[in-house]
Amino acid sequence: MSEFDMKLGVLPTCNLILLVDDQPIVGEAIRQLILDADDLSLHYCQDPSQVLDLIEKIKPAVILLDILMPDIDGITLLRYLRENPETAAVPVVMLSSKEAGEEKAAAFDAGANDYLVKIPEKVELVARLRYHAKYYANILQRDAAFRALKVSQEKLAENNIKLQEAAILDALTGIYNRRYFDEQSPIEWARAIREQEPISIVLLDIDLFKKCNDIYGHAAGDECLRKVAKSLADNIHRKTDFIARVGGEEFAMLLPGTDSAGAMLVAEALRASVEALQIENKGSDSYGVITISAGVCSIIPQRNDRIEDLMRCADLGLYRAKKNGRNCIECSEFSALNESESA
Repeated sequence: MSEFDMKLGVLPTCNLILLVDDQPIVGEAIRQLILDADDLSLHYCQDPSQVLDLIEKIKPAVILLDILMPDIDGITLLRYLRENPETAAVPVVMLSSKEAGEEKAAAFDAGANDYLVKIPEKVELVARLRYHAKYYANILQRDAAFRALKVSQEKLAENNIKLQEAAILDALTGIYNRRYFDEQSPIEWARAIREQEPISIVLLDIDLFKKCNDIYGHAAGDECLRKVAKSLADNIHRKTDFIARVGGEEFAMLLPGTDSAGAMLVAEALRASVEALQIENKGSDSYGVITISAGVCSIIPQRNDRIEDLMRCADLGLYRAKKNGRNCIECSEFSALNESESA
């Protein structure tokens, strides 16, 4: 900073005016004109090549820019200012020694906010500087408000996503919960009716889980549930399929567009993946590790069919799997449901 700059000083509570002019006498004249304006302060720059770096440091409210300067003329410098995103909105008042119409037109065409013939009248200079400083302050406040609004909207959207996830995800295992299953399965059921495609449900239950809890404690039981849920979820390979925890140790998997044979293959892969975890369970005399049993049911639904009946049919298969020694899969025919109930 030059001795002249140090003499002027900078009042942080004032609107800072940056004067760019190669003649110090002009700088002193402008200083005298705004000396009594308590809301304005001046920073003088004689070298236009320093302007861009200087603006970044002092953040002026208005730039007074001389048109005719050696090396870099004011019009060229103005174009640089307007092309730079950091300075594009800063008000620029051009100073000229003449009232030439062509010069004025060139200045405004390059992006000038105002044009003054130097040395201007005190009242006019102060009034224009105050006007442009207020204009720029309004822009900054508007932009700050927009940024704050954007941050608020992003935060709100983020919180909404978290709330939505909390509503449909099981807190313990992180997979979908019963609510999501009950909401989504009728949608897929209606699509299967409309498109006349098969749809399958796999009901899975961890074998002898109560004994596991009794022997190892609830903390170990919770960890077991998490590992099993992850193993089941890792075996989903289509976007249309999903699995949910629908009870304490019970899970349900919906397989749109999948027939009985395909559902049995999926269920067997799930069963094998859980057994492969080798989670110790001394409560299982037959296997010594955590296993699952599953019931499968498939149908191409008609309008009079109900998804609740498909669930009950899969539950019959699960019951038979438990009865047949656990750690196995049983498939039930949808038509057998009525026969079972009538019996």
